[in-house]
Amino acid sequence: MIRPDLQADQKDVEAIASGQHTNPFAVLGLHETGEAWIARTFIPHAKALTAFDKDGALLGTLELRDTRGFFEGLLNLKARGPVRYHASNDGGEWDVWDPYSFGPVLGPMDDYYIGEGSHLRLFDKLGAHVLEFEGVSGTHFAVWAPNARRVSVVGPFNDWDGRRHPMRLRVDTGIWEVFIPEIGPGTIYKYEIIGVDGDLLPLKADPFAQQGEIRPSNASVVADPTPFEWTDAAYMEKRAQGDWRRAPMSIYEVHLGSWRRHPDGSFFTYDMLAEQLVPYAADMGFTHIELLPISEHPYDPSWGYQPTGLYAPTSRFGSPAAFARFVNAAHAAGLGVILDWVPAHFPTDAHGLARFDGTALYEHLDPRRGYHPDWNTAIYNFGRKEVVSFLVNNALYWLEKFHIDGLRVDAVASMLYLDYSRNPGEWVPNERGGNENLEAVSFLQRVNAATYQAHPGTFMIAEESTSWPGVSQPVHNGGLGFGFKWNMGFMNDTLQYMSRDPIHRGHHHKDMTFGLLYAFSENFVLPLSHDEVVHGKSSLIEKMPGDTWQQFANLRAYYAFMWGHPGKKLLFMGQEFAQTAEWDESRGLNWRLLGNETHDNMRRLITDLNGAYRELPALHARDCEPEGFEWLIGNDRTNSVFAWVRKAPGEEPVVVISNFTPVPRTNYRVPMPKAGRWTERINTDAQWYSGSNMGNLGGIEAVEAEYGGWPAYADLLLPPLATLILKFEPD
Repeated sequence: MIRPDLQADQKDVEAIASGQHTNPFAVLGLHETGEAWIARTFIPHAKALTAFDKDGALLGTLELRDTRGFFEGLLNLKARGPVRYHASNDGGEWDVWDPYSFGPVLGPMDDYYIGEGSHLRLFDKLGAHVLEFEGVSGTHFAVWAPNARRVSVVGPFNDWDGRRHPMRLRVDTGIWEVFIPEIGPGTIYKYEIIGVDGDLLPLKADPFAQQGEIRPSNASVVADPTPFEWTDAAYMEKRAQGDWRRAPMSIYEVHLGSWRRHPDGSFFTYDMLAEQLVPYAADMGFTHIELLPISEHPYDPSWGYQPTGLYAPTSRFGSPAAFARFVNAAHAAGLGVILDWVPAHFPTDAHGLARFDGTALYEHLDPRRGYHPDWNTAIYNFGRKEVVSFLVNNALYWLEKFHIDGLRVDAVASMLYLDYSRNPGEWVPNERGGNENLEAVSFLQRVNAATYQAHPGTFMIAEESTSWPGVSQPVHNGGLGFGFKWNMGFMNDTLQYMSRDPIHRGHHHKDMTFGLLYAFSENFVLPLSHDEVVHGKSSLIEKMPGDTWQQFANLRAYYAFMWGHPGKKLLFMGQEFAQTAEWDESRGLNWRLLGNETHDNMRRLITDLNGAYRELPALHARDCEPEGFEWLIGNDRTNSVFAWVRKAPGEEPVVVISNFTPVPRTNYRVPMPKAGRWTERINTDAQWYSGSNMGNLGGIEAVEAEYGGWPAYADLLLPPLATLILKFEPD
């Protein structure tokens, strides 16, 4: 029997047994007095308890102080160390390690950098991590919830009982932590949180969890810590030396859940996609696969754009290791992998980040800044250093742990403007009285600077739909620091032009030329993305006017126009073979269309365009610089003809000519940058692509004579609704 003056206060016993204690480590575990060590533990259902040390030596017995499971007793200890209890009741016996006999895993340096907001390896510290600690294997859990009264780890291992594993609060940072022995990979868990007002919150998934359950379940999963054995060292070394602004970048945008499905509607796994998607994209000559968000998310029709587990590759398609195998396979095939990344908003699902510790922790409290009217979601508080650190670390996590090549940041415009999709009175001006979100600007600059510094050869892409200056300019020059920006203006203008009947196109000629006025103001990606083929917008082939033959001819000519235009390329899955139906995330693409020669030949054209784009430096080496482009014919609205030259230092020029009417143009004279032989590297009207097979018998001769300010000219046959890409052949 412990002397009364050494016993725990009855109020503490009651608080522990009822799950209300705010500092369980002050009561539970080992406590040294002047005479002995006192052990206290809470083990429901146990009636007798014997204590042993790590090596199995008997330390003593504990007495049942409260029938709900609170035990207390003196132990024969010389120094603090892990304690294992042998418990028993009328139904049996079992052993359990005491989590409260272990010291803290996090240290003062972690506190310092976390408190400063500068910790760049939070993904190694927060969340759930399997490790051996003080000689015992188990899992360390850590979560940020500074306003909570109590945080516990719950799961099947403790009957989801929040009284069993309450955590230690590190008061300087608001981080709660506990090491739980014998918990290993595959264990599902959540956090039980009592909020600042004393209310028990809905169980929360771990914001830093590296694996999650497959929906509709939403618990976090302790990830396997086994290091992945990468075989892409040569790829990574080469990548670090490159400059993507001056290299070919042709991106195949993919939604993994609907690229292909099994006949019963079930998903392909990461491994199946590595076997089928990777060689398909590589064989077509794409340089990158861009994945719509694969962070864990609860709702399929969100396409991944409402993530609840930013650090967890979705379990829909397999384990984190399986996703790593997918990336490794892509790199082996010479393909980079880009992830869509969503720091602009997050869903308000009860198990997610919203009101995480009972307060507006990750989001703004003021709905004028913390609520997104477009998506009925919450907006991150970019003015809070812990939130910024959470997001910056997430970007670094994907680049480091999964060798991701780039992140495409979704909905950047909604982050930059405080009045985005808001009426007067529904937003709060910044400190200068303007509508710029200065905190979001600072965040974007920080995450871009951090990723480029830590991972040379990777890149960040902004989906930014306004004319915000310097999106792809370096941070040290006052820019946002992205490597590239989606050119939404190009996409809107050119698709609008292509959707018109050719007889009217002459009146809208500038739709195809206006983009060149700003084409080099940013480092642009030309996107024909998923957003253009959903919600009643129809597929690309269905946007084209005319009969079936004209629709295909229009689309072929448009694709070659785009591949010859300055800027990197992006094409959404299915459009490479002219999928006729709109994209539907609930089913796979209509691959049967490839049995139709016209559709298969569209895919062949994309393959050849990628080949020409990669093969000819003039088409890619100055994608982002004005010296790489010059008009030859830019104002022939009568014939709806466009012609330009692409150039690169030390390389032979390439001429691109488009005829966007169904009328063949015979003896059409075009200024040329050089006299001599030019071959038709691409003719979209070739029979090879299901065209009418009109053209110039594979090539033309440019005559040396001044014409239109150029040193040569050529008289060509321009096929109907077609684009020619001409390559100069030196003697």
